[in-house]
Amino acid sequence: MIPVTEFRQFTEQQPAFRVLKPWWDVFTDYLSVVMLMIGVFGCTLQVMQDKIICLPQRTFSPNQTELMCPPLSTNHESIVPVHELKGLKTNLDIQQYNYINQMCYEKALHWYAKYFPYLVLIHTVIFMVCSNFWFKFPGSSSKIEHFISILGKCFDSPWTTRALSEVSGENREEKDKKKNSASRSTLDIPIGEGNLEKTESLRSIPEKIVVDKPAASVLDKKEGEQAKALFEKVKKFRLHVEEGDILYMMYVRQTVVKVLKFILIIAYNSALVSKVRFSVTCTENMQDMTGYRYFCCNHTMAHLFSKLSYCYLCFVGVYGLTCLYTSYWLFYISLKEYSFEYVRQETGIDDIPDVKNDFAFMLHMIDQYDPLYSKRFAVFLSEVSENKLKQLNLNHEWTADKLRQKLQTNSNNRLELQLFMLSGLPDTIFEVTELQSLKLEIINNVTIPAAIAQLEDLQELSLYQCSLKIHSAATSFLKENLKVLRVKFDDGRELPQWMYVLRNLEELHLIGSLGSDASKNVTLDSLRELKALKTLMLKSNFTKIPQSIVDVASHLQRLCICNDGTKLVMLNNLKKMVNLTELELVHCDLERIPHAIFSLSNLQTLNLKENNLRTIEEIVSFQHLCKLTCLKLWHNSIAFIPEHIKKLTSLERLYFSHNKIEILPSHLFLCNKLRYLDLSNNDIRFIPPEIGVLQSLQYFSVSCNKIENIPDELFFCKKLKTLKLGRNMLSVLSPKISFLGVLTHLELKGGWSHKITTPMTHKKSFMWQLNTQRFSTQANPQDLVVQWGGEGKVCLILFATICFACKKKKGFR
Repeated sequence: MIPVTEFRQFTEQQPAFRVLKPWWDVFTDYLSVVMLMIGVFGCTLQVMQDKIICLPQRTFSPNQTELMCPPLSTNHESIVPVHELKGLKTNLDIQQYNYINQMCYEKALHWYAKYFPYLVLIHTVIFMVCSNFWFKFPGSSSKIEHFISILGKCFDSPWTTRALSEVSGENREEKDKKKNSASRSTLDIPIGEGNLEKTESLRSIPEKIVVDKPAASVLDKKEGEQAKALFEKVKKFRLHVEEGDILYMMYVRQTVVKVLKFILIIAYNSALVSKVRFSVTCTENMQDMTGYRYFCCNHTMAHLFSKLSYCYLCFVGVYGLTCLYTSYWLFYISLKEYSFEYVRQETGIDDIPDVKNDFAFMLHMIDQYDPLYSKRFAVFLSEVSENKLKQLNLNHEWTADKLRQKLQTNSNNRLELQLFMLSGLPDTIFEVTELQSLKLEIINNVTIPAAIAQLEDLQELSLYQCSLKIHSAATSFLKENLKVLRVKFDDGRELPQWMYVLRNLEELHLIGSLGSDASKNVTLDSLRELKALKTLMLKSNFTKIPQSIVDVASHLQRLCICNDGTKLVMLNNLKKMVNLTELELVHCDLERIPHAIFSLSNLQTLNLKENNLRTIEEIVSFQHLCKLTCLKLWHNSIAFIPEHIKKLTSLERLYFSHNKIEILPSHLFLCNKLRYLDLSNNDIRFIPPEIGVLQSLQYFSVSCNKIENIPDELFFCKKLKTLKLGRNMLSVLSPKISFLGVLTHLELKGGWSHKITTPMTHKKSFMWQLNTQRFSTQANPQDLVVQWGGEGKVCLILFATICFACKKKKGFR
């Protein structure tokens, strides 16, 4: 016989699957075991004992319509003593009796009485297969195994215990605060004030975990990395499982099959159980073989099979009622949706999302086993919990000492810390109290907590493509302390709303696309609240100056608009910025100098770089700008300089580089206050001798032009410190260059038309040092860079690079 243990293959092989078996599945499994034992017991009896015993019957009355075996006598008085018993002679041998028994068993006995044990065994095996089929089916078993694996790791993870313990502690604090606020409400405190703490959940935990409670169940680095990997697994598994409902449909189908099977068994067993009889009449024609035609037979196991059948029907009935309850549970409750509302209320983790489809169904099954599994598993569905873990790992990686090593001094002479592409903002940064400038680049989910108040010296904040949230207490701190804010964004909707309340902010830099109708964008309307704003830099794509910028015109001193080639057509709002001292309109596709600029009487610096200016006749109006000292018209298409330039007598710095100027008018040098003059990268061929009038000139550059001679008058500019003559067509360098006693930088690099000759007839002696130690196969032997150094002692150093490739280059002396 087949032992019962062989039927274990029809049940789940992994004990871990028990978490997905609710009480009704466990109950029906035990019922299946009992019914299986009934079937095995019946089959055993069927094999080991005689099935039927038959005797021939000699007489049969013609009036009888049916052969009936004589009933057993129950009258004890009619019993004949044993010594008086005399049997009837049948003259049959043992082989004939065996033949009769076999024939009557096959022909006369009802099929239900013959095969009852086997039917029980088959039905039970079908029940067992149906109960566990979804654990074996390839499309569902893989998801179940993956889910059980993740569930067990989440349940045993130290991070789960840490998060729930912190939350429970937080909830107790909230309850105490709620009671205190309720008691204070009788002392004229507003009712809504007590509810502020109630809405704080796990989002306020990171500071308390890392800063306030460092000794509470600290995770090591390995445990933190394992928990981080679990978060990623849960995310991917959720996306995969929520796409379909194969698990739900498999469970529904196997339940429906069991219900139909139950109805079938009850129906035919109830009708046929009466066919199991002890006495059986046999009328098979075996007279030629045995000499008899009628037989009376006894089914030896009929009495036992009858009792087993009734018992079996009872178990099947209980099994079927359980399956009906399962069907009610499947169709009455929406098992394709699962809400963590009770977990959110109990733990305070408000961002745990609801799930659907197979993910929801498995969680419903888990709840039937133990709701604690879902509660602990929910921690790994929370984005706040994940961010909290990342924060903890981040603090392990970025210690305060490591952050101090990254401190550098920026252009504003402030100690700056730059963090690039981190998973968040380390809490240890608030221990670096000497920090003055914080620069964050491409960091998602940045949360600035109240602990930023520890950085008392912080005055500058740069946010480059960062998604940021800020605590209300941190907003109050930044409102009072922040002086410079830089924000780089991809969409105008990403602009932080809290920046509009920084009343002490002095510099605001916004870099990003605001769209062609940015002037109507409501996100810029609140700039009028920035009462201390002095510098505003916008790098975007405006078509006109936004009205919100005009709202701060009364105190704005510096305005820079870099338009990335978008044409700026409406500039009338500039007239309202009467206190503006510096204006930059860069890459705005301007074809003429805007007339609105002429109304800015306090303007000191004007930069019109990278526009499309071809003529600057409007420069005559600059004479009304008495304070204008710096004019930058570089990187345009200006072909000539009008003579009205002479009226700009207050100019000290003038930039005309990267244009198309061919002739320098002598009127240019009537701006006798010029200290900085850049005419490089043009088409100039001649420098007028009037340049000697510029006695204040300190910087003069005409490199990358077509100049053949340098006038001697240039060397009468005694204050000249930097002289750039490189990449021209010069052939002679005048010895009067020695008149430039304070010259510190002389550039004569490249573009010489002949051999350069420097006469050595001046009274001062020159010491030439040839650096023959440098050789380069790519250097130009005509390149010459000369530097002067020393106080009154002139030392001219000539760096000549001689190239040896295959042949020695010639033409250099």
